[in-house]
Amino acid sequence: MDMTAAAVKQAAKEYGADLVGIASIDRFSALAPERNPASIFPECRSVIVLARRILRGAMRGIEEGTNFSSTYGMFGFRWLEDNFLAQTTYDLTCFLEAAAVEAVPLFGYFEEGMAKGVAVAQGKPAPNVIVDPHYAAQAAGLGEIGLGGFFLTPQYGLRQRFALILTDAALEADPVSDKRICSDCGACAAACPFGAMDARNTRQVGVTGHEKPVATIDYEICRSCPNGAMLGPGRGSRPDRLAAACARACLVRLEQAGKCANKFDQPFRKRPPWAVDLLRRPVDAAEGSRPADLGCGKNLDRIGQRDGSQETRP
Repeated sequence: MDMTAAAVKQAAKEYGADLVGIASIDRFSALAPERNPASIFPECRSVIVLARRILRGAMRGIEEGTNFSSTYGMFGFRWLEDNFLAQTTYDLTCFLEAAAVEAVPLFGYFEEGMAKGVAVAQGKPAPNVIVDPHYAAQAAGLGEIGLGGFFLTPQYGLRQRFALILTDAALEADPVSDKRICSDCGACAAACPFGAMDARNTRQVGVTGHEKPVATIDYEICRSCPNGAMLGPGRGSRPDRLAAACARACLVRLEQAGKCANKFDQPFRKRPPWAVDLLRRPVDAAEGSRPADLGCGKNLDRIGQRDGSQETRP
């Protein structure tokens, strides 16, 4: 049977996807083989990008600083990716295969720290080839990469996770969106307790012709941040920041500006934000101290340099 984009999207929604977009393979032509979906599936003609939302309520425990694992850690992070989104991806892949369409499901993981092997033949990139889910989501017309390095959609802001399906079906592609969601306000960088984000030092990231400025982010510092950043098993070395202090500040600004279609009667932030130092000691913002001025760790000589100075902290 002939597979259509409309049929794929309807099936994806029936299997639980909150968002689905489609990109043609030519939108990935500028990528190196190590990050190109065509390296995984040379006959790929379309890339289907699925998303399931991060429940706003799953972030409540971290916003209050009182529950990390069973709220966000599971329902917003590990279970959401490994169970709920994986099931949606599996079911849609089965739907495609039942129609004699070849389809390759992929988790939406990032390349940093992922296992790399040895090329199996001349001219092939070394396994594992990892496709950047943010690039794919933008190529599929789902939104944009914001200043803080978060992928933003008009439906949920930064509250979603992505999976990919590569297929040899020639599906109608969605247009790449040029609508700006991020206003480059810098709230994410200002909220980072350890100055790991430099909003004045940006690089252009994204699909060719639709690049957006993204702040320089020191993920080595982020990995040590106890203010909501997390590492997940099998996900490499890039920390998950979607419930960290920087992301929650972004969420607050997006909702205040009416940028998210998924709206709520009550604001997300109801109390002053908390912060702890590297030793997980509470920091009293009213006293003017910052976590970067306290605690210790191997990155202490670079922590707190949001102003770009080369000062070494004791």
